[in-house]
Amino acid sequence: MNKQTNKKINFNKLRLDKDEKDLLASVERGEWKTVANFDEELAIAKEAAANSLRKDARINIRLPSTDLERIKQKAVYEGLPYQSLIASVLHMYAAGNLNKSASHGV
Repeated sequence: MNKQTNKKINFNKLRLDKDEKDLLASVERGEWKTVANFDEELAIAKEAAANSLRKDARINIRLPSTDLERIKQKAVYEGLPYQSLIASVLHMYAAGNLNKSASHGV
């Protein structure tokens, strides 16, 4: 149930990719079980999420103005503040999730 609308979600109307469809099918088959210590695991997960979202360091970088303008345009297209977009890209790179061919071997 969706807590905000208190209505059941119609999964047939969602556009799911293959992985999402596989996960949904797995849940519907009852393959997922709640852990015995749910409240403890939930608290750990919430703390981990809060820690990963915490922005506790500041940096200053110099960029060509043309690059910054392109980044700002992409941020508008994505519906994000440009600084959040930059932080997201840097996070993906640091986590090893940025496509190396797209970063020109950096």
